[in-house]
Amino acid sequence: MLGDGIGPEIVPASVRVVDAALAAVGADAVDWQELPLGAAAIEEHGSAIPPATVEALAGLDGWLLGPHDSVAYPEPFRSQLNPSGTLRKHFDLYANVRPARAFEGGTAIAPDADLVIVRENTEGFYADRNTFAGTGEYMPTPDVAICMGIFTRRAVERIARTAFELARRRRNRVTIVHKANVLRLTSGLFKEVCLEVAAGYPDVTVDDFHIDAMTVHLVRRAVDFDVVVAENMFGDILSDLAGELAGSLGIAPSINASDERCMAQASHGSAPDIAGRGLANPIAMILSSGMLLDWLGTRHGNPRLVEAAVRVEDGVRSAVRSGVSTRDLGGSASTDVFTDAVVSAVGAGRSTNPIPTTESELP
Repeated sequence: MLGDGIGPEIVPASVRVVDAALAAVGADAVDWQELPLGAAAIEEHGSAIPPATVEALAGLDGWLLGPHDSVAYPEPFRSQLNPSGTLRKHFDLYANVRPARAFEGGTAIAPDADLVIVRENTEGFYADRNTFAGTGEYMPTPDVAICMGIFTRRAVERIARTAFELARRRRNRVTIVHKANVLRLTSGLFKEVCLEVAAGYPDVTVDDFHIDAMTVHLVRRAVDFDVVVAENMFGDILSDLAGELAGSLGIAPSINASDERCMAQASHGSAPDIAGRGLANPIAMILSSGMLLDWLGTRHGNPRLVEAAVRVEDGVRSAVRSGVSTRDLGGSASTDVFTDAVVSAVGAGRSTNPIPTTESELP
């Protein structure tokens, strides 16, 4: 799904890199199918995410989702749950895994950063996803607006397990982010259940911080953090901050996963101001696609897919290290030129040990 804005530039770039990585390891090629989504889908199908698209996705294990510009959609589509949120809610993609790792040769504020934000994706303070029908946001009078934050033990338990399983494959440290000093029942339950899950992982070091303090700690000492677990809105804010500290939101990948499906989606938006100009940084979408490959390879026991995922990551890092980058990282390469460099590196490079920031760390 190409999406809006720069999506038609960065999604095809990711397809090229995935194809090159699969060919390099001798894996079967992907039979790519484009599905309508976003502004173009509204014009052609009368919906930002047509029912046929959702039906097609139901038959798949994974897919690539380009960014969308839902704030620019005409009404009533602008006020509806955006396409990404719709898919996350419909398929119960409860784990949003967002690595933040700086690039050698990049322009990171925190060049030693190597952490992962594990964000609960279905509840919390995101009112458009936390109820079965309608939303958790409403107005009893024109002058009063109310938003409910929903927290359930089941949802917190499964995201906590995702975080602790991931930590075991990284540096064995989990940081719980909450606001239990003020939101004693809701955020307090999140903290409490995470600590209960932690008891089953005695090999993992655990600490916790209030959300306001955590923003300061990330800026001051991002290098000290490994896996950070948070509710929906807190995780969204922290992952954007972590991505920028690591160099740019343009390099911030993510997956949204359930136990059965995985959606690769860059953490950034659609950047309509630079769309169609060849300026977009495709790194986040490319790395997200690599994360999807690793998730698929791990789930199906296919080591070639896992190896292809490693090549994707290595190829991107090799290109940046060699001095090829887009302008947000201080370079001058166009989207196509940078993608060419990654494709070349993926085909020529020798893969190394898997970097433990991908979806294979999901339980």
